[in-house]
Amino acid sequence: MKLSEELIYRGFKAETTVENPAELDARENKTFYWGADPSADSLTIGNLAALMMCACFVRHGWKPYLLVGGATGQIGDPKENGERDLKTLDEVEHNKNCIREQVENVILRASDAAASGTTLTLVDNYDWFKDMRFLPFLREVGKNFSMTQLLDRQFVQNRIGEGGSGISYAEFSYTLIQGYDFLHLHREYGVAMQLCGADQYGNCTTGMHLIRRLEGADVDVWSTPLVIDPVTGRKFGKSEGNAVWLASSDNGGGNYTSVFDFYQFWLNQPDEAVEYLLKIYTLLDKEEIEEILALHREAPEKRIAQKALAFGATSVVHGREAAAAIENLVMRLFDKETDFTEFSEDELTEMAAYLPVIARGESLVDILVTTGLAESKKKAREFVAQGAVSVNGVKVTEDIAVNQVAIVKKGKNKFVIVK
Repeated sequence: MKLSEELIYRGFKAETTVENPAELDARENKTFYWGADPSADSLTIGNLAALMMCACFVRHGWKPYLLVGGATGQIGDPKENGERDLKTLDEVEHNKNCIREQVENVILRASDAAASGTTLTLVDNYDWFKDMRFLPFLREVGKNFSMTQLLDRQFVQNRIGEGGSGISYAEFSYTLIQGYDFLHLHREYGVAMQLCGADQYGNCTTGMHLIRRLEGADVDVWSTPLVIDPVTGRKFGKSEGNAVWLASSDNGGGNYTSVFDFYQFWLNQPDEAVEYLLKIYTLLDKEEIEEILALHREAPEKRIAQKALAFGATSVVHGREAAAAIENLVMRLFDKETDFTEFSEDELTEMAAYLPVIARGESLVDILVTTGLAESKKKAREFVAQGAVSVNGVKVTEDIAVNQVAIVKKGKNKFVIVK
């Protein structure tokens, strides 16, 4: 496939200033930038969709400039319904270092950039804003925008209209700061395209307008649709309360998504969503996807497509070795013939890299609460009484002390190793 064909096939096209996608295939200036603000110390699978689009460009020979917003992160991208809480400077610094590493790892895995010799250029807009003076910024940037243009933005209308929460001058100015990023990267590196999610399209055209006014050059913006959770109908993202994080909670990584739960998230996707998600979140080509879907339709109970999705998405974020380990672990844990009492110490140690571990001697209720599988002891007792908890494959309906090496299972797919 050509780039234009692959972008359309994978669903990576929403609003764009490119009149004909086929133009992308013949361009001489193959440079783009994509940016993320450090509002948290991890990206989500919503961001991952945009990164997979970026990787698609890189696979077709485009050079990426990947921006982490150390400057814009100090203000916060305006929300539709209210002001963001300001992060401390230390938080912003921590977050941007974490995000920079995630972006680099995903792009390298998803684009095979290392093998092709493509250089990933990581930039931070704090580097050019830290010495920026207010009056020169107003003269060069602010003077090139009318209030009418800025007030027409949908998020501004939502915030200042009837019943709106209002908007601070800082957040109102965000779009100008982001626009200057594009101008700076165009001047310094010749960047001619900005990639973004569909919700950022308006902010991104600010930079395009600025470059046209100040440099007399034509540049473009290409956006990808927001990915919608097929179960809830909400977009994938942290603001929606349904975040699946790229950072792992394994080995003390905070309240993020373990590699096991990340794999399970994709494995549990419904049949009607799996084709859509395979195209976005895996590196499988069209022929491979069509073959997988054909096999899946012949025997949907085997969940062939979901397994391919889970392995592919986990490989991109956590690496093929981790994906293979989880794939093997899932096969064993869900095999009806598996005798949990026969796992060796070495096998349990290997599993412990991906599952919660607790010392034996605790009560079943305490195990569920301590490992986060129940929000309270009352809820844990309800799970036990309802037969939703098993120890080494045997359902338990009353609280007991787990004094032996065991695997505790709660519900369909939550496990704890007791050792």
